[in-house]
Amino acid sequence: MIVRNCAGGVVFNEDKVFILKNDKDEWVLPKGKIRNGSLPTETAISRVKYETGVDANIVSTAGETNYEFFSLSRKQEVYNRIIWYVMEATNIDYKINYEEGFKDGGFYPINRAIDMITYSQDKSLVILSYKQYLNLKDIEIDEIYA
Repeated sequence: MIVRNCAGGVVFNEDKVFILKNDKDEWVLPKGKIRNGSLPTETAISRVKYETGVDANIVSTAGETNYEFFSLSRKQEVYNRIIWYVMEATNIDYKINYEEGFKDGGFYPINRAIDMITYSQDKSLVILSYKQYLNLKDIEIDEIYA
């Protein structure tokens, strides 16, 4: 079995979250393998930019997910361990990386995105991350007026 450590971002812009449609017609979050001694935070930021064209900043950790699949090309099981970060887009401009096999994507209202996302653990991750994102935004607003 191949074990891969990955990192990704749950990217928000106000009340919207960024999701991608991959080559299997699955709606997913941007993520990628941690390579060459990179930090998970660096990987999350760079993969979000590479897959979506979105510039985003990390505002918090979001948690971890894991999944396994059988790789036809490698002819063996692959186990992905993903560290997720709550991220905030610096603007709403994006450019889907079609060369990586993505078919569609964009910022979608939270409730609509949750309905679209393929995997239940990703749906839960978005719900929990959005609550955390809103709490962090409230703290920042309170600090400004303190």
